[in-house]
Amino acid sequence: MDHKELDVWKKSMDLVEIIYKLSNSFPDAEKFGLISQIRRAAVSVPSNIAEGAGRKSNKEFIQFIHIAFGSLSELETQYLIAVRLNYTEKDKNIEVLINDVKRLLLGFRNYLKS
Repeated sequence: MDHKELDVWKKSMDLVEIIYKLSNSFPDAEKFGLISQIRRAAVSVPSNIAEGAGRKSNKEFIQFIHIAFGSLSELETQYLIAVRLNYTEKDKNIEVLINDVKRLLLGFRNYLKS
């Protein structure tokens, strides 16, 4: 399976791009803190989808989908922390994209299970 053809991978790549741009506006003091963490969590989502697609079985792929979901939850928390610390304002587009990726991950996991 080519991960680059999956909608969930494409949307998660869009999310990485948005998070990188967003985190550019965070204070310099967060360079090795929240900026690093939120970027790693964002990159982890499509990376785990890609790694799972390269595995031999759906069971292994599902495990990587679960890891991607965990990274997405971490990313969402870090985004909300940034909002609470006034590093950024709430962005409906980011929130919608996070929820879209969640929905796609869960749907894809269910597809792989069947």
